Amino acid sequence: MTKTVLVLWDIDRTLVYVGETDRAVYREAFRQVVGRDATKLPERGTGRTMPLAVRELLTANDVDPRDSELFAEEIVALLPKLLAAKTEQLCSGGQLMPGATAALAAVDAHPDLVPTVVTGNLQESAEIKLRAFSLDQYVDLAIGGFASDDSHRPALVGVAQRRAAARYGTAFDRSNTIIIGDSLEDVRTGAEGGAAVIAVASGTTSADQLADAGADRVLDSLLDPHAVLRAIAELTVHRG
Repeated sequence: MTKTVLVLWDIDRTLVYVGETDRAVYREAFRQVVGRDATKLPERGTGRTMPLAVRELLTANDVDPRDSELFAEEIVALLPKLLAAKTEQLCSGGQLMPGATAALAAVDAHPDLVPTVVTGNLQESAEIKLRAFSLDQYVDLAIGGFASDDSHRPALVGVAQRRAAARYGTAFDRSNTIIIGDSLEDVRTGAEGGAAVIAVASGTTSADQLADAGADRVLDSLLDPHAVLRAIAELTVHRG
């Protein structure tokens, strides 16, 4: 059967919460590359891409702008390696978001839906996080959009749409692409990138804030997989 709807899952605070692990990785990478401790870290729960968060990290810690670009490249390259060394900490210090596994499984099992991810994580980091919580089996990671593809998050929608079209032989655009995420950045990514947005109030942004930002549907959680499937059906035009 032809796959007709592309579902782009956000990862952090939508599917998993990794506790202090990401921040520990930023600290360690900064220390290794810059040679001193970072006193300020990227803001939590914003949804921005890792390359942009690294540049924010360097600026906030008064790194000489002449060194920032090279340092940023070195830190970005280091992040997945440091995260991979903390897989045990990911599990012990983090958690699955409520309903995430059942919601992912329901979308994956639906014959019309193509589940993948659009995330501010680098591809390697995304894969590490999803594998740590056994969620990688429910998404086609080969067609996702990652911060390693483009640091401008709305551009990642088009990346995933093109990859999915090549793989499944269906044209994907705003009418049949859905983002499921928890942040204002997820809402902006859909609006600017070309996807409807199902916002989940599971992160640091309230349901009212997500609705006011323009989310097409807002769910309190992923605990009801049928509600997730209904929202997807209501927001997409199915194509045979």
